[in-house]
Amino acid sequence: MKLSYTDFGAITVAGERYGHDVIVEAGRVRARDKKSSKPHRSRYGHTPLSLDEDIPWSGPTLMVGTGASGRLPVMPEVVAQAEARNIELTTVPTAEACRLLADVEPEDVYAILHVTC
Repeated sequence: MKLSYTDFGAITVAGERYGHDVIVEAGRVRARDKKSSKPHRSRYGHTPLSLDEDIPWSGPTLMVGTGASGRLPVMPEVVAQAEARNIELTTVPTAEACRLLADVEPEDVYAILHVTC
């Protein structure tokens, strides 16, 4: 799938530029709604990825792009849920996630991509 972390705060997915975090599920792109994770912010100093969000669990793998500097926290409960579902979870900075997904067919992409920090 054609993804590029174009600059801090933006990502391009299949030719469309987004100025916010995105979720890609089987090639379909939607905004990440992180409001439900905000109550956990005080524990992490940043709004983490939590089970309170709508995570795309329907694929065999889940790529989490953790931002420019890799600072998006992924709560341990998310890691445990991936293990329980037998889903391979990969967490890397967003630019690296885009590189890793570049040769993956769109229908096989399941990702949460953070575009800042």
